Amino acid sequence: MDHTTLDSSKKRQQTRLLLAPKTATENKVKSALKNETTEVVMLTSYPPRECGIATFSSDLEKALTDKFNGSFKLSIIPLESDTDYHNYENHIEHTLNTDGQLDYLRISNEINRNPNCGLVLVQHEFGLFSGNEIAFFEFLEFLDRPIVFTFHTVLPSPDKTLRKKVNRMATKAKSIIVMTKRSSEILQRDYGVDQNLITVIPHGTHLIPYADKFELKEKYELEGHKVLSTFGLLGPGKNIETTLRALPKIIEAHPEMVFLIIGKTHPTLAKDKGEDYREFLKYQIRKLGLTDHVRFVNKFVPLPELLEYLQLTDIYLFTSKDPNQAVSGTFSYALSCGCPIVSTPIPHALEVLQNEAGTIFDFEDDDQLAAIVIDLLDDETIQEKMCLNGLHHSAESAWENAAIAHAKLFEKVASKEMTLRFKKPPLKLDHLKNMTTETGIIQFSKINQPDIGSGYTLDDNARALIAVCHHYKITGDRSDLVYIQRYFTFIKNCFRPEATFLNYVDEQHCFTDQNSEVNLEDANGRALWALGYMISIGGTLSMHNDVILRNAECIFLQGLLAMQRYKSPRAMAFILKGLYYFNQNRANTGIITTAELFADRMVRQFNEASASDWKWFEPYLTYGNSVLPEGLLLAYKITGEKLYKSIAKNAFDFLLSKIYKGDSIRIISNREWLHRGQELPSEFQGGEQPIDVAYTILALAKFHDFFPNEGYDDKMEEAFNWFMGDNALRQTIYNPCTGGCYDGLEKHNVNLNQGAESTISYLLARMAFEKNLSIIQTKDS
Repeated sequence: MDHTTLDSSKKRQQTRLLLAPKTATENKVKSALKNETTEVVMLTSYPPRECGIATFSSDLEKALTDKFNGSFKLSIIPLESDTDYHNYENHIEHTLNTDGQLDYLRISNEINRNPNCGLVLVQHEFGLFSGNEIAFFEFLEFLDRPIVFTFHTVLPSPDKTLRKKVNRMATKAKSIIVMTKRSSEILQRDYGVDQNLITVIPHGTHLIPYADKFELKEKYELEGHKVLSTFGLLGPGKNIETTLRALPKIIEAHPEMVFLIIGKTHPTLAKDKGEDYREFLKYQIRKLGLTDHVRFVNKFVPLPELLEYLQLTDIYLFTSKDPNQAVSGTFSYALSCGCPIVSTPIPHALEVLQNEAGTIFDFEDDDQLAAIVIDLLDDETIQEKMCLNGLHHSAESAWENAAIAHAKLFEKVASKEMTLRFKKPPLKLDHLKNMTTETGIIQFSKINQPDIGSGYTLDDNARALIAVCHHYKITGDRSDLVYIQRYFTFIKNCFRPEATFLNYVDEQHCFTDQNSEVNLEDANGRALWALGYMISIGGTLSMHNDVILRNAECIFLQGLLAMQRYKSPRAMAFILKGLYYFNQNRANTGIITTAELFADRMVRQFNEASASDWKWFEPYLTYGNSVLPEGLLLAYKITGEKLYKSIAKNAFDFLLSKIYKGDSIRIISNREWLHRGQELPSEFQGGEQPIDVAYTILALAKFHDFFPNEGYDDKMEEAFNWFMGDNALRQTIYNPCTGGCYDGLEKHNVNLNQGAESTISYLLARMAFEKNLSIIQTKDS
């Protein structure tokens, strides 16, 4: 960090230069910008400045940039002062010296003259503007663009002066963002702010790939220890001495305990008082005989390292003695890492820990703190429960979701039109490969950790084979070949002498009793779809002199013969998809005859179930609906029979009329099927699963190929946005950190487990947008 003191003459010179008239060239550039993307200007402290709001703003900027594609431009104006300034990255064009009245005027002129600026977002803490509050309020009055404030502190029971300041900001605000419901209540109760002006957006948390705690402890030389930790910029407000007083009692019960104090001294405190507080803590440590049990990590810890420290932590301690501290970024980080939390009763803790992600103790009560920590260290079951509860809460407030909430607010209040467009993440097979053993892909996961006890299924390995084959088709990545062979081998091993497949396999590689209890027609149909797809790209695979492909073709044809009695509409649709791909590189009259057999059955089912107001194959809509009209459409492609095409389109358009609400998809809930004569409930019921969205996207892609002017491509985009957060809960379903996909959208929360079905469904949906790039460019493995 570069700190430079400016003398007053130099500052005056800079101000004159900054207020100089624009050149003709600059005015031309400005004129050219009139039709550019709407701009959101954010005033905030910003890295390399080291403070909580700077970190918050940097995280928010990254989340918004990663989440949205050209929807708006976010411009940062960092806050400076008379005493120092910083060297910023190249994308920072302006700074604001909060101690200089003319600087406020300069920045307000810049904003008002910018034709693309639709909104000003102010990250507010009174200390940031205390050097010249008069100029700050004049600045707000002079701005002619909508203003949104984020209040990082909301103090209860204000005096007249504070209440007047907040009210003055409220009169200029289009919205005020706070991070807890309690802060919203205080603004309404103690300041008289209209509830409609307030937006609650929880402090963002980081999605992380959860690592093995024991491996992390070994990495940081903490193996064999129970670890307590706290972190953040160090200062007396942290009240760490309360923990130090509690440690002797904790150590007596758990002598293996180590307490980590993570973070450097707050720069402002270090400037004024040096390391006095840290030295005071060191004195207390020596006095209490804690030298072997307390470690300082005395630096501004990089985020990846910080997240590892928190993941290895057994209990996170938050001991602030400020009852008015509305929110803590450090607290949010700890939650996102699955730390059981013991905290003083700040508003953030009282709100978040209601779901039993931790527990509360009274301010500065070291006896109470010691008792709680000892009880938790004695009970790993409670620790695990708190960990999972914390992860579920923090997922709701992930930065990806905070970005969605901010962007929705921008869209609502900006003075210029803003259309939100989600950015598609890059293709990432990390979680799929992490879920795969030498046997195949494991069925379920606990959060992002594979649950080998759940075993394997033919369903998942068939879908995985399709996904990796398609990934290989569009990327030529030779590392995919190992997985293609692995998933195919699993399918082959499920093939039985009677030429059908079993579905369920346990972790000991034995078929389970479920195979005799569950109708396996759909699973068998899926297997043929997968084999047909692999065979269709056989010319690019070049594996083992085509032995695998010959085996696949043999199994496909034998299975096809055995399955001709099937009448499940989904099984028949999957088989038709398999036939379509199998037939792409072959002219086989037997394939056409078989396709007609299944398609005619589906036509009969449609005629029996449909009515003037119900164009469907069954008297209800259940799961995997989109595959039915898609299968029938592909039957038209195989056979040329126009009736199949007509019924497929009528049925698909009927389905879309039921599952689209405006520009958003709302799939059939697995809690309750939609029967003929019913409408979807107006209130969200939960039970939406990724596989149904994925099947819809795959069907939309095929229908767009056949009917390119019907808007199916637009609906593809809208459906994919469900994964990105355009859903009933406004939460991301895809985890960009792991490459996994959450298992479903429940009524009040997202199911955070990232099982095989959900992750493969996301990948199939994502790759549906890459089909036009399918030129093999072979890469080294």
